[in-house]
Amino acid sequence: MTDLNELLSIIPIDQVAAQLGVDRATAQEGVAAAIPALLGGMEANAKDPAGEASLVKALATKDTTLADGAVDVSRVDVVDGGKIVRNVFGDRTDDVIATLGGAPGKQSEGLVAKLLPILAPIVLSFLAKKLLGGGTPAADPATGQAAGEAPHGSMGGGLGDILGGLLNGLGAGGQTSTPSSGGLGGGLGDLLGGMFGGGSSGSGGGGIGDLLGDLLGGGKR
Repeated sequence: MTDLNELLSIIPIDQVAAQLGVDRATAQEGVAAAIPALLGGMEANAKDPAGEASLVKALATKDTTLADGAVDVSRVDVVDGGKIVRNVFGDRTDDVIATLGGAPGKQSEGLVAKLLPILAPIVLSFLAKKLLGGGTPAADPATGQAAGEAPHGSMGGGLGDILGGLLNGLGAGGQTSTPSSGGLGGGLGDLLGGMFGGGSSGSGGGGIGDLLGDLLGGGKR
C-alpha cells in the first residue's frame, strides 16, 4: 500500500458526511478537492526553510495515534484544524476555499470551509506518524523538536520525501486500493489527480494547481 492509499484508507467518509450533514458522494467529492490542496499547501510551505521549520515543529507536537487505523472523526479537534489551515495557506486561505468550492462537483465553499479543518489534523497526524514514528512525540517545549528528530531545514530528507510521494500519487491520478468499510472508494485517485493536476476540464488559469504554486512564500510561517 502506498502512502497515498494509506492516507485515504483512514479517512472515514461516512463519518465525515454525517458531520457535514451531506450525502456520501458529496463528502467524497469534497475530500477529493481538499486533500490535494492541503498536501500542496504544506509542500509549498516546506520548500521554504522557515516554513519547513514551522511545519516540522507542528508535527513534533502531534499525537500520531489519531492516524492509527480508521480515524474517529469525533476525536478531531476542528478548532486546531482551523488554525492548521490558516497556517498552511496564510492570507490565501479564502482564495483556496473559493477555488475548491467553485471546482466541478458537489462541494460548495461552505462545505469546503467546514471540511478543511476536519481533514487538516488527520493529514498532520499522518505525516507526523510517517516522519517521527508512532505514539505521541515528546517535544522540547522551546523548539517543538522531538527527540530523535532530524534538524530543521532539510526538505530533501524525510518530510520532503513523504510529501513528494503523496503529491506524485495525486498528480498521477493513481488508483487507490479498496479501503475498509466507510473509507474512500476506488475512483478517488482519478478525482484527486484531476483536482491537483489540471485534469480534463480544459479550463485555463485559476485552478487549484496554479493557486498552490503561488503559495510558495505566501503561507504563514
